Amino acid sequence: MNQNKITKTLIRFFLIAVGVEIIAISINLFAAPHKIALGGVSGVSVLLDAVFSIPTYATVLVLNLLMLVLSYLFLGKKTTINIALGSLMLPIGLALTPEIMLVKDPFVSVIASGAIFGVGLALLYRCNASSGGTAVPPMIVKKYFRIKEPITLLVIDLVVTFFNIFVTGFESFVVATIALVISSAVIDYIETGLDRKKVLYIMSTEKENEIRKAILAYGTTTTIFDVTGGHSGDENRMIMVVIESNDYFALLSILEDIDPKAFVLVYNASEVHGGFSLKD
Repeated sequence: MNQNKITKTLIRFFLIAVGVEIIAISINLFAAPHKIALGGVSGVSVLLDAVFSIPTYATVLVLNLLMLVLSYLFLGKKTTINIALGSLMLPIGLALTPEIMLVKDPFVSVIASGAIFGVGLALLYRCNASSGGTAVPPMIVKKYFRIKEPITLLVIDLVVTFFNIFVTGFESFVVATIALVISSAVIDYIETGLDRKKVLYIMSTEKENEIRKAILAYGTTTTIFDVTGGHSGDENRMIMVVIESNDYFALLSILEDIDPKAFVLVYNASEVHGGFSLKD
């Protein structure tokens, strides 16, 4: 193993540890003190702790070990290795992180827990890792029944949060469900990229050169390619522009000043890798 690979492995290990600890903080400092389950194995552990005083880390360890066995049997060695590290580190993180009620308001605390949990889980996903637990059944269901993982995971999480009704009341179930939505939104936003940009496709029959020069002066990443009208069959050229989201309206204003009739198609891009600027 060369030095570069060792460095990457150590960085991945560190990021997984950070992600696991973020999840442990979201549980022990925000959700568990109020005895409200947000779904998944961690939610089950909170409920068992509230009813039977079983430590959360013990429940998570047992259930994650069970999920690793199921993963090995149904998903194979490679998948099991990918999720094993996070699965085994989470109980350690829960055991080392003290359970402290930082926020007294249950609603605010659980909402914060959902957002923080989402950050930790998204970080694990970016490292091609997992905290284990209920991430395994959806993968098994997808493999054998072709049902998308998010659907199965949502069903499992809702079942777990439903049991809040019998432990801490209906309001806890509602709050936990809201926190689940927030957690999913945070995961989606981070997983699909924080470096979000706008992609503009611009076509002008009369002012193409002026628009191109304006874009060059603006210093954005651009590409120009030939297009053919589907109805008219006319040949034309289209400019593709990649810009920062906060620069979108400024550039759009410039385009409207040059050619108000220009065709502009806009997409959201979650990430952009490589490329070059015509200004360079």
